[in-house]
Amino acid sequence: MRSLPRRALLAAPVAVLAFALTACGGSDSGSDNSSAADTQQSQSTGGAQAAGEAGGDTDDKPEPPLTGDIKTKAEAAALAAYPGTVVKSEEDAEKPGMYAVEVKQADGTSIEVYLDKTYKVTDTKKEGTEEADDAS
Repeated sequence: MRSLPRRALLAAPVAVLAFALTACGGSDSGSDNSSAADTQQSQSTGGAQAAGEAGGDTDDKPEPPLTGDIKTKAEAAALAAYPGTVVKSEEDAEKPGMYAVEVKQADGTSIEVYLDKTYKVTDTKKEGTEEADDAS
């Protein structure tokens, strides 16, 4: 049995490395250093965003905005209980089956008003706090 020449043994790993660099978008010229820096910066920014989410804002689920008759009735019920201006109204992802209407009050504070499917106010939360107040 004949052994392979030394060059053939060295050529195989080089070919695999070249293929891997090409597949990954790498460059062996060294002229694309900004791409590596951008990748590193976006990775560290992603880590900061993940840390920010862990630190407070844990809204992972999208909250679809209310529309049509549901929006009109939910906003009217929230404004009847807490006069002001509606900032947004949406389905509440944290409490399924509930609506959430954010109202900016005359004193400049915002309150999130939670309503059930019958448009009865069931709970409130002052914006900027994590405590919920009973609205019974």
